[in-house]
Amino acid sequence: MPLIPAFEIGLWNAWIITVFGLLTGVLPDFLSRKKRAVNKMMVWLPYSRSERILAYSAYLFIMPVAGVYSIFLPLKLGTTWLYVGLPICFLAGVMNILAYASIAGSSPAEPVTRGVYRISRNPLYLSAFLMYLGTSIACASWVFLLFAVLWMLIWYIVLPGEERVLLEQHRDVYRQYMDRTPRWIGIPKPRSRT
Repeated sequence: MPLIPAFEIGLWNAWIITVFGLLTGVLPDFLSRKKRAVNKMMVWLPYSRSERILAYSAYLFIMPVAGVYSIFLPLKLGTTWLYVGLPICFLAGVMNILAYASIAGSSPAEPVTRGVYRISRNPLYLSAFLMYLGTSIACASWVFLLFAVLWMLIWYIVLPGEERVLLEQHRDVYRQYMDRTPRWIGIPKPRSRT
């Protein structure tokens, strides 16, 4: 990875991955028959002031800056970097679509615990991290790697506030879900039969 970031406008730049990432996040919501239910579940939770500032910085700083930078960032065509990074981006897109499908298939009155939410309590944030990580690898860019690290760091700090609210709303149901499902990704723990 070169120390000085690449800046070249071209057809085969990271903007292709950025558009793919946006489509996997926007299309499932747009095509959902339960659009109102999905939108209702995706409202901002009552974060503390510092959590809100961090969450907004992820959406209002990292995402737009990464999107603009992707226009000028060439893919490393014909290299191992590209062949390792693109499958990670594809996996992130699939995870994003599956997460939105899980949200659309759930009741707004209950926490989302099925589908990809069985292996991660936060698949939407994880898929965004994987998209940034895959792009950083496909382009051999330390700047996109920095976006990935910042994204994960922000949500690592903010998510306990989100889970605090979900615990208040859903009590034991969400506590049991937290006990059996890892925050980021992993194999779900078996349900105890008591």
